Amino acid sequence: MLTRRLLAGTALALPALRLARAQQSLEWVAGSLGGGWYTMAAGLSALIKDENPDIQIRVTPGGGLANATRVNRNQSPMGWGIDAFAASARRGEDPYKEAHTALRCLGSGYSPTEHHFLRAPTTPDADMRAILTKPGVKVGVPQRSSTDEMTLQRILKYLGTSPEKIRADGGTYLNGSYADIAAAYTDGQVDYLYAALAKPAAIFTEIAQGRRSGALVAFPADIRKHLIDQYAYAEGELPAGTYPTLQSGPVPVTLMDSVILVHESVPDDIAYKITKTLIRNRGQRLVAIHASMGAWDPATSVKYQGLPLHPGAIKAFREAGIAVG
Repeated sequence: MLTRRLLAGTALALPALRLARAQQSLEWVAGSLGGGWYTMAAGLSALIKDENPDIQIRVTPGGGLANATRVNRNQSPMGWGIDAFAASARRGEDPYKEAHTALRCLGSGYSPTEHHFLRAPTTPDADMRAILTKPGVKVGVPQRSSTDEMTLQRILKYLGTSPEKIRADGGTYLNGSYADIAAAYTDGQVDYLYAALAKPAAIFTEIAQGRRSGALVAFPADIRKHLIDQYAYAEGELPAGTYPTLQSGPVPVTLMDSVILVHESVPDDIAYKITKTLIRNRGQRLVAIHASMGAWDPATSVKYQGLPLHPGAIKAFREAGIAVG
């Protein structure tokens, strides 16, 4: 009789055990297959599982603008996001139509992406403001609604112009793939090139070695400040020697960075364990997953203001001696 009761009790407990295990299973929406985000998410998922066998993470393809909405709707409880656009999603600002109030994060700074603005060697102006507001400017920029292109639109708006005004004033605002706009620059169809890519970016390295070189243009301090204050971008620089023939010294630029998005419903202990694993393995272990993660600094990561930190992440950062505001 006792054995039967024990078996019955065990049977009743099984659904609860299955539920508990299901709560440890997460989907991480990343980037395109084979891309940097997908590679990083897959590597981090394996690392997290190694140190926390109770956490199972499945990586699925996604994209920078759409991931925030997917996580906010809890279609994927985790995802990569771009810091500046995650902040816009939280507030429900363009390009998002509603406030993404369920978004939380595990910090930012995981993979910096520098914005590059290149001018042809024959162009007289070296100032970004003068370049983008002069009639007849010919600029190549990635595809519409990409995070790079939307950033340039924000800069143009701040300067009192727009893609439409550039075209109306006899200029060229050419959208295309990175390969397309690089070819257009090399062929002289455009005199300026704008793109956000982690340094050193292949297209700029190739241009530097090609038949039409150029010079990288600094982002003015007021434009960098505007993008930080209004949209939660960051700022950085292209160090001297990044592209030896395209720069004579450090070039100050606007910076986008990767933020780990999580839905507010992710259990505190799961967010805590994941964040603790990231903190413990910063440095060479993260570099082994992807070189761009080498600069991740937990003390800087918590300063991101675009999204609230998940309570579990706050606990992990504080345990590591990092002050959280």
